[in-house]
Amino acid sequence: MAAFRSRHLCSVAAALVLTVTAPAAVATAASGADAAALREVMFVGNNWEGTADVIRSTGDFAKIGRINVIPDKDERMADINADPIRWIAFMTIRNSVGEGHDQFVDDMYSTPDGTSVVVSRPSFADVVSIDLTTGAVNWRFPVSGYRSDHMAVSPDGTRVAVSASTSNTVHVLDIDTGEQLGSYSTGDKPHENIFTKDGKYIWTMSIGEVNTALDAPWLDWTKGDRRITVVDATTFQQVKVIDMRQRLDAAGLSDHSDAVRPAVFSPDESKLYFQVSFFNGFFEYDIATDRITRTKTLPKNPATSDDRTTFVNDSRHHGLSMRPDGSKLCVAGTMDDYATVVDRATLQEGPLITVSKPYWATVSGDGKSCVVSESGSDQVTAIDFATGRKVASVAVGDHPQRVRLGHVAADWTSPGN
Repeated sequence: MAAFRSRHLCSVAAALVLTVTAPAAVATAASGADAAALREVMFVGNNWEGTADVIRSTGDFAKIGRINVIPDKDERMADINADPIRWIAFMTIRNSVGEGHDQFVDDMYSTPDGTSVVVSRPSFADVVSIDLTTGAVNWRFPVSGYRSDHMAVSPDGTRVAVSASTSNTVHVLDIDTGEQLGSYSTGDKPHENIFTKDGKYIWTMSIGEVNTALDAPWLDWTKGDRRITVVDATTFQQVKVIDMRQRLDAAGLSDHSDAVRPAVFSPDESKLYFQVSFFNGFFEYDIATDRITRTKTLPKNPATSDDRTTFVNDSRHHGLSMRPDGSKLCVAGTMDDYATVVDRATLQEGPLITVSKPYWATVSGDGKSCVVSESGSDQVTAIDFATGRKVASVAVGDHPQRVRLGHVAADWTSPGN
């Protein structure tokens, strides 16, 4: 590792604006007269089904409609079946990260004008734009390698960054045309992407290899090059690399994985909160001093095995969001089958809300609730930030994972209706 990765980070950090504020997708809405014609919603990606449910972003979170995000499935399958290498990659995804299922929607964001939704489709190794009126594909971008993953949209809604997990690459696309604006290299298996508030930088978290059974702490080195890569969002040149292995070791946390999973920044742009593989909890990282300042270990579910090889894709807890005022965090305890709201000042958790294999946590449109996807029971559940209590659940499709705020036309109905 170059010294640049572990030294002088304070001066670099001071030069960057390092934040995402919740909910980021709100920034992509049109303004003025155009905004009046839009309706804020939540898109729920049903990964194993190839659909996205559209639900209300506040209140009862009732379902509004549904989108088929694989309208071109027959064409894609014909391409895959004609290419032995692609077919092997497709089947590998099904039998590894897909838990025996195809992965048809990982992430999605609507365009600022609410006319389209852009979707990453892991099993098809691509990103597509779906017309929200007709349900047709506007454009398709095949990623490098064999699998697409998490995405991020720029604050102005014009660019979308997508992880190509098997090629260790992030592609940045024009959200309207699908044209590649640039790309950059990352650590092994890029996962979560975050644009900074001003849109100048992108943070990419690489999680390494999550599909092997080499999960004991002493075998951590087999998981690959896991790091946070920060790039200039215009030039796509690397600005900074953060290796959390060094920071964890310095904090006496050498038994913890350094594979950073979901992460959120504080509103004042000074702290990063992040989850890692295998851990039932999260860490607080101070940007200016470049060190881990607090650790929160959350309760274990007695029914959950401590055998690391039983954790799906190494993610014991996977899903983290923050109340817009920065006072509360919401944590999805994936393998422990609960979600909970944590006071940011004291790190005291609230009630453990029983949910089934929650795989994501986001913030409602009004900022009052945390919304988690229950991939084990095919529903999403909203939890009140103020009380920590469940306020609503709504049924969705097969294996919901990512949930994102977005916009549709005010009078929108599902394509074909």
